[in-house]
Amino acid sequence: MAEAREFADRVRAREAVVGYWMTLDAPPAAERIARLGYDYVCFDAQHGLFGYAGMLHGLLAVQAGGASVGLVRVGANDPYHIGRALDAGASGVIVPLVDSAEQAEAAVRATRYPPSGVRSYGPMRSGLRIGPTPAVSNESVVCLAMIETRSGLEHVEEICRVPGLAGVYVGPSDLTLGIGGAAPGDPEVAEAFTAALARVAAAAADAGVAAGVHTASGEQAAERLAQGFTLATVSSDVVHLEQAAAAHLGRVRTP
Repeated sequence: MAEAREFADRVRAREAVVGYWMTLDAPPAAERIARLGYDYVCFDAQHGLFGYAGMLHGLLAVQAGGASVGLVRVGANDPYHIGRALDAGASGVIVPLVDSAEQAEAAVRATRYPPSGVRSYGPMRSGLRIGPTPAVSNESVVCLAMIETRSGLEHVEEICRVPGLAGVYVGPSDLTLGIGGAAPGDPEVAEAFTAALARVAAAAADAGVAAGVHTASGEQAAERLAQGFTLATVSSDVVHLEQAAAAHLGRVRTP
């Protein structure tokens, strides 16, 4: 409980926090990652290759690792997906495809118990760590709204001012497509993408909330933090696995 509240306080205070992204159903790997010292480990329940049991076991593994808290990027902005992740013990949620302040308000309400929200009371596992008192849980859970569409970017200032929202989180691939890119990383929209990042960081700073972003590497995460972001996630397990395997194969086959 104390770990979740401490993490939430750090995020809301705009302290720099760094996390890691998990897409595979591999709890022992999640436990090893959690021991490295990342501030959080996030499980991707939107595009990740696991079901509810995989998410639950991953969150258990992070707690066993002891050095991180577990977050979940939920599959959709609705009370079922958000409540399911929180009941499993997630310390917070990253909510995809938030296009407006109204949608951000709905996400926040899904993380809060009545009367301030609509979260259904059934803390199957979270009651052991985050609560079970509703008021304590409400203050200990982080809600981040993803800015990854043209509409989300256009309304980012209003989104950042939504009461109870801990911060915003840039999804670079979808945002690149949203501003007209042909594919993630499209150099044709590089200038517009840089401007979009600056706008998100400035909006979050003005509203006093966290500015989060997904990054491709530790080097890029450091750059984003230096640019004004306060929360950065590093790459993902499946990407690093492929990169490491390819590098070793290259060493073997290079004359």
